[in-house]
Amino acid sequence: MRAVVIGSGFGGLAAAIRLAAAGHEVTVLEQRERIGGRAYLYELDGYRFDGGPTVLTAPFMFEELFALAGERLEDHVRLVPLDPFYRAFDADGASFDFHADPERMRQEIARRSPDDERGYVRLSGRISRIFDAFYPYTERPMMQLHVMLRMLPFLLRHRAALGVQRLVDGCVRDPFLRRALAFHPLLIGGHPARTPALYSLIVEFERRWGVHYAVGGTAAIVDALGALLERLGGRIECGTAVERILVRSGRVTGVRLEDGSERHADVVVSNADPAYTAERLLGRSRGRAGPPAGRPSMSLHVLYLGADRTWPATPLAHHNLFLTGDSRRVLGRVFPRSRRARARAARPLSGDDLFLYVHLPTRTDPTVAPEGCEAMYVLVAAPPLADGETVPASEARRIRDLVIETLDRRYLPGLAAHLAVEHAIGPEHFRDVLNTPHGAAFSLQPTLFQSGWFRPHNRSARVDGLYLVGAGTHPGAGIPAVLASGKIAADLIRRGERTSRRVPATDRPIDAEVR
Repeated sequence: MRAVVIGSGFGGLAAAIRLAAAGHEVTVLEQRERIGGRAYLYELDGYRFDGGPTVLTAPFMFEELFALAGERLEDHVRLVPLDPFYRAFDADGASFDFHADPERMRQEIARRSPDDERGYVRLSGRISRIFDAFYPYTERPMMQLHVMLRMLPFLLRHRAALGVQRLVDGCVRDPFLRRALAFHPLLIGGHPARTPALYSLIVEFERRWGVHYAVGGTAAIVDALGALLERLGGRIECGTAVERILVRSGRVTGVRLEDGSERHADVVVSNADPAYTAERLLGRSRGRAGPPAGRPSMSLHVLYLGADRTWPATPLAHHNLFLTGDSRRVLGRVFPRSRRARARAARPLSGDDLFLYVHLPTRTDPTVAPEGCEAMYVLVAAPPLADGETVPASEARRIRDLVIETLDRRYLPGLAAHLAVEHAIGPEHFRDVLNTPHGAAFSLQPTLFQSGWFRPHNRSARVDGLYLVGAGTHPGAGIPAVLASGKIAADLIRRGERTSRRVPATDRPIDAEVR
C-alpha cells in the first residue's frame, strides 16, 4: 500500500513510522525546508531555539516508535529528567516548584499555604482517578457517539466535565495555588475554567512519567524520528507543498502538489489543521446553514532571545511560569468571548496583562548556545485572530519590550544590553505559515464539546482513505496526544476499517467534512 503523509509534525511522523514499520510505502511531504511542524528549529549565529513544544512527557511513546524497528530511543536521543518540572512565580517574585515526588509536592504546598496541604492531597487523588478512567480512551478512535456516551458515567462520577479551575478551587483556597495548580490547560491552548477536568490527566502524565528535556532540544527528537523513518524505508521530501487532496468517487487517489505534479496514494494522512484540510486541501466550502467550525484555541507570540552572557544566580529554572497580575483580566484578554471583550483586550498593555512561559534550556544543556551564552524562549499567550486581522507592528513591539523589561528587572538583570540575537513569531505565523485558521496555536480549544466524539475524527467519514492527525484531532493537543493521534490513524489503516455511512457530495460544514 502506498501512503502519503501531509506534514511532518509529531502526529505525521508517528503515523508515517508506524505505517513504514508495517511494510507500507510511505512518503512524507513537508512544505517547509525542514521537518517538525510546530516543533521547528531556528538556528541563529550558534544559538539553537526550539520553535514550539518544549515540555516532553511520556517518553515511552517515543520508545514505542523506535521499538517498531527493533531499536532503542536512548541510542539516538538522550532524555534528561527535570526537577522541578516548572517553577511558578507570583507578583512578588516568590516561587513555587512542581515536583514529581508526592512528598516534595506536599511540602511545597505546605510551604506556601499549610492549610491547603490536605486539600492538595484530595485534589491529587481526584486527578489520579480521572486519569485511570479516561487514559484508555486517549489511544482509541472516538468516531462513534456511543463510545462517547459510554464515558458519561465516568464524567459524572469523577466530576470530569467540570472545568479544571473549578476542580482545583474545590480543593485548595490560596489564590496563587489555585492559579498555579490550574495552569495546565494553557499548555494545550485552553482556558482553565472552560477546559473540562478530564484534561487534568496531563498532570498525571507528568507525575507518573516525569517531564524531560532532550539534549539538543526538542528538534533532536524530531531529527531522530525522521532518521528512523528513513531507516524503515520511508521518504521525506521537504520544500514540497500540497495543493489538493485528490478524490474520485468518494475515495482518495493521491495529492496534487503546488508545482502541478501529482502523487498517487492508496491512503493520505493529513497532519494539517482539520479546517485547512477541509477548506483548502479538499476544496470544500462552508455551508451557510451549518454549525460553526469551532472555537479556536489561543494564539501565541514567541520570542527567541540569545544573550552573550549567562546568569548563574538567576532564580529561573528550566521551565518557568509568570503568574502575575489579575487572572481574570489576563485570561479575558487571551480568550475574549465577544467583540466588546476583544475591544477591551486591545487597550494598552502592561507587563501584568501577560501570561508568560519562559524556557531556559541552557540551565540544563549549554550546547544550545555558544560557550558562555544563554538561549531562551518566551511564550506570550495571545487571542486568536479575527477574520482578516493582523497584529499591528507597534503591539508586537510593545509585547517584546514588556517581556525584556520584565526579565531584565527581576530575573536576568542586564538582559537588554546583552542580547546578541532575536527572532519572533506571532499569530500571523500560525495562520499564514502553519496554516491554522485564526492563528490558533493549538487548533481547537479543549472544551467539552470540542473533545472526544465532538472533535475532528482520525478517519474521514466522507472520503475513504483519508486520515487526520495532529493537535486539531482526537485526542487533542500536546505531544502525547498528538503522538496518540498518529497511533490511532495507523491502527485504523492497518485494520482496514471503512465507514459505512455515506454522505452526499454536497457542501457540508467543516466539522462534518473531517469526521
